[in-house]
Amino acid sequence: MVSPFAVIGRLMLAVILGGLIGFEREVRGHSAGLRTHILVCLGSCLIMLTSLYVFDIYKNIVPLDPVRIAAGVITGIGFLGAGAIIRSGEAVRGLTTAASLWLVAGIGLGIGCGFYLASLITVILAVFVLCLLRYLEATKIK
Repeated sequence: MVSPFAVIGRLMLAVILGGLIGFEREVRGHSAGLRTHILVCLGSCLIMLTSLYVFDIYKNIVPLDPVRIAAGVITGIGFLGAGAIIRSGEAVRGLTTAASLWLVAGIGLGIGCGFYLASLITVILAVFVLCLLRYLEATKIK
């Protein structure tokens, strides 16, 4: 069973790592910014912790799969992301924001189950993609 201190640490880490990605979105003026990304990451972390908790309680009573709840999170976040996508004529806006929401949900699930290294590396790579690759896209030859 996950200790109370580990639960608090995981939830706080979800706020920090989700906030890093949300901060970039906020600075760029996107509707899903800092608070939205923090809440998605934090909620996903809590759901994963809840899944692990329920699994631990009932593992000797009934067969359970702790990742089933996590799969539901990814599906649900897909609907949230779809709301961030706007099509106007030929242009489509919000795809990156939708993808970043989906990503922070995965990060929250990773933190919730204790997969810290992968969660941290994912945030580093995501910030690289969101910040630095933006400049490469802006300088491409048209």
